[in-house]
Amino acid sequence: MAKRDYYTVLGVNRDASEEDIKKAYRKLAMKYHPDRDSSARAGRRMIELNQAYALVREHALRIQYDKSRKTARTPFDAAAVPPMNGGRSAPPPVVQRNGRVDPNANATKLDAGRYAGWTLKDLAGHDPDYLKWLSRHSSGLRYRKEISLILGSKAVAGG
Repeated sequence: MAKRDYYTVLGVNRDASEEDIKKAYRKLAMKYHPDRDSSARAGRRMIELNQAYALVREHALRIQYDKSRKTARTPFDAAAVPPMNGGRSAPPPVVQRNGRVDPNANATKLDAGRYAGWTLKDLAGHDPDYLKWLSRHSSGLRYRKEISLILGSKAVAGG
């Protein structure tokens, strides 16, 4: 299924101001919010609205999105858009060295929480206390084995 144009999803023109986009998003979000409409259609529409707003809410993101629409060769990478998560830090970008993708690109990534999108190895270097907490929490069960390997190798390397 082809994705719809995000400006059409929000019901705004391509030259709409950030304020107009925000107003349109809020109006539609109020209409399709799960607390107001519990249908599956409304849920799908709300997901689509959130994706659209995330990509056109800021001028820099809009420029990138508009460029990707003009060139079919280079599709827009929605995963590279910083999350709307209250100003928390975005995951570190996948670095390319000498034209090759960083080996950490296929590493296990967190799929929820304040560090969603981060690899466990990057998180160990940035916030090892959070990683220790995650290894004890029920949401980290699926990562527990890898976390223990990472933290164990870090302890050996550190001391």
